[in-house]
Amino acid sequence: MATEDFLIWLFCVVDDRLGRRRKHPQARLWPSELVTIGLVFALKGCSFRSFYRWLARDHAGLFGGLPERTRLLRALRTHQHEADHFLADPTFFTVIDTYGIELVHPWRYGRSPRQVGKKGFSNHRWIVGLKLCWLLNARGEVVGWEWNTANTADQRFVSVAAPFEAVTITLADAGFNAVDRPANLKLCARGEWNERMLVETVFSLVHRVCRLKCLWHRARPYLRMHLAYVAALFNALLALNRQLAPHDPQPYPRIAQYAL
Repeated sequence: MATEDFLIWLFCVVDDRLGRRRKHPQARLWPSELVTIGLVFALKGCSFRSFYRWLARDHAGLFGGLPERTRLLRALRTHQHEADHFLADPTFFTVIDTYGIELVHPWRYGRSPRQVGKKGFSNHRWIVGLKLCWLLNARGEVVGWEWNTANTADQRFVSVAAPFEAVTITLADAGFNAVDRPANLKLCARGEWNERMLVETVFSLVHRVCRLKCLWHRARPYLRMHLAYVAALFNALLALNRQLAPHDPQPYPRIAQYAL
């Protein structure tokens, strides 16, 4: 699929999902266009300066006139709540886990008092950054998510599964063994419930497609904005896979072909 065809398809998906939204009288872009740009930014996985140069050079004609770079970034942050419309419904079994994202090299930790990232342990090594927690259903779609700095224990993310206590059984590892964990959270020992490997496959694809292992934002609102669009993008790509290959028993490896 050509890049222009993919952008048009993505805009159609966003516009159908959001429905009618009012545009600010002084805005150049409609909310559906802004959310589409946010999803494409999450897919590119680069700095926003590089992304804006690429978008303005190659695909500005697809939109109703791109605003200035910093104004566009603020508009994406304002409309980040629209990405929640792409979150999926839970199934009988769900899986929860965390994913470490680096912001700076550990040797640079503490050089600036304004650093958002903290030093923590993730994937058997030390990082300086944040943790992303995803709750996935049986189809691999994102149901809920949350984030915090890398020094946050996994027990702090049990609140992601709490709203679905009466709907689903959530499989988790021993790191989520909190005192106040919800009743639907099932702790799985190592080697049990191999269905939990679904979340490892999903995080591996997110790393390959969205280059999420390192982020360039240095402020909490824009970090949250980026992570919100990543969750929405992943569900949109799964929908595209089911549309192009409805009978494919293993659709997840196909997501890697959408890296721009």
